Amino acid sequence: MTNRAELDWDELEASLISSDLGVGMTDAILEDLKYLGRFVTANDVLEITRKQMLKRLPPDAPPILPRMDGKPLVILVVGVNGTGKTTSSAKLGLWLSRRGSKVILAAADTFRAAAVEQLQRWGERLQLEVIAGKPNADPSSVCYGAHQQAIQDQAKYLICDTAGRIHTRHNLMEELGKIRRTLAKQDPTAPHMTLLVVDATTGSNALQQAKEFHKACPLDGLIVTKLDGSGKGGIVFAIQDQLKITPRFVGTGEEPEAFALFQRESFVKEVI
Repeated sequence: MTNRAELDWDELEASLISSDLGVGMTDAILEDLKYLGRFVTANDVLEITRKQMLKRLPPDAPPILPRMDGKPLVILVVGVNGTGKTTSSAKLGLWLSRRGSKVILAAADTFRAAAVEQLQRWGERLQLEVIAGKPNADPSSVCYGAHQQAIQDQAKYLICDTAGRIHTRHNLMEELGKIRRTLAKQDPTAPHMTLLVVDATTGSNALQQAKEFHKACPLDGLIVTKLDGSGKGGIVFAIQDQLKITPRFVGTGEEPEAFALFQRESFVKEVI
């Protein structure tokens, strides 16, 4: 599209929806453009789309701070297979440890030996302690033991890397509830935060994933991964719009440092 071209409204609508922005935001963008009541330029489309995006995302979330009572803040990391969940757990651990806090990682993906080994390798690389159970151990027991260790060592954070699970499998989703109940035995307020890892390249399927996980264990935020790929992460607007679940962190590559707090201004610039 150029500034001189006649705007094809159907083409624009299809383009916005295919960007995973959702029907609600697409309608709002088109309505704002038509309200201009004049020839619409490409710059108009860009400006109004960005305004709608910023409008629908809340102010940047504050950093995750240690608890005032000295007890570990427990974070559950959940998601489907292949989203970068284990890598994100490790990167989050590094991000927190670099701010002067002791972090322990729990390898609660016990049914996939490779996941435990992967987290252990990350732990060695990033100098983070990883608590793992025996092969095929109950994930709840691994989280419980890691929580005990975190309390004993006065760690500021415990990050539980749970097994990747298909959101349509009821029994696997129920397991997340068991993990939450087990953690609450040692601290009725735990877990304190549950983060869903979503792959930016997944598209609209990520919205359904978020809905199902939110039912099984209330979500406090998203970690959006693979923003260095073809996906631009437009689906986060639909998730925010429908579920009020906000991105907290973004992953933009394989390296440990390719992980940062979500900032809506820079994110919107990347999306469009």
